[in-house]
Amino acid sequence: MSDPIKGFDINDPDLPKSIKKAALQSGDYPYDEKLDRDEYDTQMYKLQKQLVKHQAHMAEAGTRTVLIFEGRDAAGKGGTIKRFLENLNPRYNFIAALPKPNDRERTQWYFQRYIDWLPAAGEMVLFDRSWYNRAGVEPVMGFCTPEQTEHFLDEVPDVEARLVKDGIRIVKFWLSIGREMQLKRFHDRRHDPLKTWKLSPVDLEALDKWNDYSQARDRMLERTDSRQAPWTVVRGNDKRRLRLNAIRVMLLGADYEGKDKDEIGEIDRNIVLSAHDFLRIKGE
Repeated sequence: MSDPIKGFDINDPDLPKSIKKAALQSGDYPYDEKLDRDEYDTQMYKLQKQLVKHQAHMAEAGTRTVLIFEGRDAAGKGGTIKRFLENLNPRYNFIAALPKPNDRERTQWYFQRYIDWLPAAGEMVLFDRSWYNRAGVEPVMGFCTPEQTEHFLDEVPDVEARLVKDGIRIVKFWLSIGREMQLKRFHDRRHDPLKTWKLSPVDLEALDKWNDYSQARDRMLERTDSRQAPWTVVRGNDKRRLRLNAIRVMLLGADYEGKDKDEIGEIDRNIVLSAHDFLRIKGE
């Protein structure tokens, strides 16, 4: 079978039909069509009401929640985070999207600058990429040594276990997309004047490092999926299904007053997988 990506220039304004056709179903995505917009809006409204009730419970009970969003570039992290937050109080629910470390931070304990962003009572922090940079972007792009990555993989389960023991709930998402879908989204960013800021030189380099990222992801999931802080993999070629199901995972795993399972809806197990199941049947 010919590779629809091979030889394609992302600067070409015309995206080949072969890539457009293959994008949604790439990575063994199980649906032929995106979720209907009206159905999406109906389900999302119900989930937004539940998120507001969860927020009220956090304020009353003083709970602390960390959501971690990882995935390839253009996997849908930013848009999913926005849907979590769009009706919540930004004083208590906020994004942590850290830039690359400065000279001082590079000499600190690796987790130190992330610790400063952990939630206080009644807060929820959503990490748009997290300490898991050390397991993905950094080793693939040569920003850290193999020894540093190995040390991180050894250390992070214990760090997360201590956070959970202290009462912080950690929900970790890996957002999975197919190769053709990533290219389509990169192409859309490259040729949309409102989205060009989203496309960095590192993103473009990632196009040629697909397999390297896959190997880094698999190692990360194998080494850091734990009982205290398990990974949830969500196939994200359809952003609508991705956003709905990520919110459902978080809400169904939480205890809060006013929780309505019928209103939350059922998790779509065609696209939501445990790390173990994903590694067993992965299609990227």
